[in-house]
Amino acid sequence: MRVTGDRRKVAVVGGGVTGLTAAYYLQRSAKLNNLPVDVVLIESSLRLGGKIQTLRKDGFIVERGPESFLDYKNSVRDLARDLGIEQQMIPNNDGQTYVAVGSTLYPIPNLLTFGGALEVSSFITSGLFSLSGKLRAAGDLLLPKIKDEEDEPIGDFFRRRFGKEVVENLVEPLLAGTFAGDIDHLSIKSMFPQFYQLEKEHRSLILGLKKSGESFRNDHIERYQTFQNGLETLIESLASQLPSSSIYKGVKVESIDRLNDGTVQIFSNNIAPIKCDAVIMTTPFNAAKEVLDHSGLFDGLPKMKYATIATVTMAFKQGESKKYKDAMNFFVSRNSDFAITTCTWCNHKWNDVAPEGYDLMRVYIGRVGDEAIVELSDSDIEKNVLRDLEKAIGLKDAPLFTVVSRWKESMPQYTVGHDNRMEAMNQYLSTHFPNVKLVGSSYEGISVPDCVLQGKNIALELLNDLFEMQNA
Repeated sequence: MRVTGDRRKVAVVGGGVTGLTAAYYLQRSAKLNNLPVDVVLIESSLRLGGKIQTLRKDGFIVERGPESFLDYKNSVRDLARDLGIEQQMIPNNDGQTYVAVGSTLYPIPNLLTFGGALEVSSFITSGLFSLSGKLRAAGDLLLPKIKDEEDEPIGDFFRRRFGKEVVENLVEPLLAGTFAGDIDHLSIKSMFPQFYQLEKEHRSLILGLKKSGESFRNDHIERYQTFQNGLETLIESLASQLPSSSIYKGVKVESIDRLNDGTVQIFSNNIAPIKCDAVIMTTPFNAAKEVLDHSGLFDGLPKMKYATIATVTMAFKQGESKKYKDAMNFFVSRNSDFAITTCTWCNHKWNDVAPEGYDLMRVYIGRVGDEAIVELSDSDIEKNVLRDLEKAIGLKDAPLFTVVSRWKESMPQYTVGHDNRMEAMNQYLSTHFPNVKLVGSSYEGISVPDCVLQGKNIALELLNDLFEMQNA
C-alpha cells in the first residue's frame, strides 16, 4: 500500500456505537497499513456508548437502551471478531411472540417478526384476524403492483396490499413496539426496502415472501443476539482499544468551519479549537445540522423528527402460574387499552440475565403522538406498567425493583422522502464540506448493526480519500 501526503488528523464527533466503531477502525487500519494519522474522539456527555447502557445489579443484567440486535450482515460479529470478543456473543432462546388485541394475547409466527416467509397455515388459523380480514389479506395474491414507484407511508403500503385489519393487528404493533413510529408517516422505501423491492419484483408480497423465504432462511440469521454480560460489553471493548488521551468527554462541538487550506476547524464549549483534515459526525441529524448550519446553506433541509420513549425493567419473584412460560415477548395493538407498546420476558429470551427463581420483565412506553407518558414520575410510570401487565398477563405481584430509563427524542423517524433528503444532504456536504461525513442512526439504519456498519465503512472510505491508498 502506497501512501502520499503528510501526517493527517481526523476527529470523530459522538461517542456512541457509530463513533466508537469509526474511531476504532480508523486507528486499526492506520496501524495495520502504517498510515500517518491521528484520531480524536469527542463526546458531549461524560460517558461513552450513547443509548447502549447496561446495568449489572445483584445478579440481574438490565439494559437501559437497546437490548439485542439482528445481525443480518454480520457487521457486529465481524467487529466482535476484530475485538476478540466474538465468543461472548449469544443468541436468544426459543420462545413465542404474541400480539395483544383488546385484552387478549394472540400468538403469531415468529418468522414474521424477522421479515421471513409467510406461513399461510398459521395465518389462516390465527385468531388475530376475522374471516373478512383474512380474505382481504389474501387479495394481495391478485392485486397489481402500484405503477407509481415513489415513496409512500408504511401504513398506506400494507393497507393497500393486505387491508386495514392486518395493519392494525399485526403490522402497526410490531413497528410501534420496535421503532415507536407513526406508520402513516414512516417511509416504506427507507425503513423496509426489502418489501418495497418485493412488490416491484414479484407484484404480490405473499408470493414474494414465499419465493424469497428459503434464501432468507439460508442466508440470514433468524435470532436476536447480544453479549453474555450485556450489550455494553461491545462499548467497553471498543473504548479499551482507544488511547485515553485521544478521547475528549464532556466536550460539546458548537461549530465547524472550513479553512482556506481545505482543512476544517472544530470549535467547542470548553477546549481550544481543533484543526483537522476530516471530521466524522455521528451525532443525531438535528445536532449536526445546528453545528454546520451557521452559513445558512442547510436551510433547505427540515429538521428530523424523533420519537420519545422510555424503557421500564422490573424484577419479580416467580410465582406458581404456568401461563406464558413459553412467551418471549408481546406487542400491543393500538386497539388495546394499554400504555405499554411491547413487553419482553428477558429471562425467557436470554440465559443468566436474572438469578434462578426470578423473572425480569422489560417494557417500552411512549411513541409518536403519545410522548406525555414518558414525562410522568417513575412511580406513576410503574403504576401504569403494572396495571397493563395485570390486564395482559395476570401479573399481580409487586416488583423487587424497577428501573426507568427515559430517551427523549431518541428514535429517528425516517418519514416519507427520507432517501431524497439524505441525497440532498450528501450533495450539500460534497460541495461545501467535502471532508465532513455524517453517519449514524439518523441516516442509513437505526439498529446497532446498521450503526456499526456505517462507522466501519466511513472510516475505511475516509482513509482511502485522505491517503489515496493503492495496492503496492
